[in-house]
Amino acid sequence: MRLRVVSARNEIPNLNPNEKTIQVPPSYRKTMSNAIQVFLDMQGIELLEGDVWGHRKDLDEYFTVDDTTMEEIRSLAADGASMDDVANQIQKKARIGPELIKYIVKSKIPA
Repeated sequence: MRLRVVSARNEIPNLNPNEKTIQVPPSYRKTMSNAIQVFLDMQGIELLEGDVWGHRKDLDEYFTVDDTTMEEIRSLAADGASMDDVANQIQKKARIGPELIKYIVKSKIPA
């Protein structure tokens, strides 16, 4: 799974039309206006809050969740673990934020 990382307000209007999810740091999320949230909602883009540790945006504007992590998330969810339990277990291993993990659970795991 590829996730677009946004680090500046001026990047939002230039998002690719096929983007479905973006993640912004908590410090930036707190300063976002309601108008930006409405714009993203109208575009069908889900906004996640969190940091992507160790990712260098100057090298790639996308962060990729590796297949092993995706499979582990699927497995835990299929075994009946709650979203919070999955997020707690995966966050420690994969160094991705809990909101992203919960997004993966609800969007990538068949109901």
